[in-house]
Amino acid sequence: MWATQKCLPATLILLLPPTSNYHNISNTYPNRFIFCIHFILYLMSQYTEYEVNQALADISNGHSARDASTKWGVPRSTLQNRLKGIQPRDTAFADLQRLSVSQEAKLASWVQIQADLGLAPTHQQIREDWFKYLAIPAIMAIKPANRYNMDKTGILEGKGSNGLVLGRAKTKSVRKKQPGSRAWVSIIKCISAEGIPLYPLVIYKGKTVQQQWFP
Repeated sequence: MWATQKCLPATLILLLPPTSNYHNISNTYPNRFIFCIHFILYLMSQYTEYEVNQALADISNGHSARDASTKWGVPRSTLQNRLKGIQPRDTAFADLQRLSVSQEAKLASWVQIQADLGLAPTHQQIREDWFKYLAIPAIMAIKPANRYNMDKTGILEGKGSNGLVLGRAKTKSVRKKQPGSRAWVSIIKCISAEGIPLYPLVIYKGKTVQQQWFP
């Protein structure tokens, strides 16, 4: 409880609601009650993965989820989710990240060490010096002639009518209505790492695919 009492003044202003009457000495009980609720919720949100694992270990040893939650400051809903097999956010979405969890931890540790030494790296240094070690040999073995980049664009069928018109002074451009309806045509273009382009693929609007659309 010593640590809680020590940080109480520092978090008091941040946690109390704006309408608090904390300085009203004659009516402090409601404010203290509200403060305790907010402060407990604040402390419950500040937990580490180590504390979660310790709480789960206590539950496996026979303690209740309520007791483990109170002891280690971990929300009971979090413990119940872990018991159901739900992974933490950083682990569940690890496949969608460029770096794995361990690689991210090592990179963060290296950045902190460099900052403590007065050699804080820039974003460019991180991209150039760190990510080059993450090059996958299987990808690096692909020849430039077999590496392609694709982009797409679209054009509107018919004749355009871009030009100078009159309108509001504060508007850079305006749309002009045209009679009838026109279809949108998509164009896909590919080029290799050696600079050799492929024939563009033009996609027209239609219900069926026609052979004449392809070269």
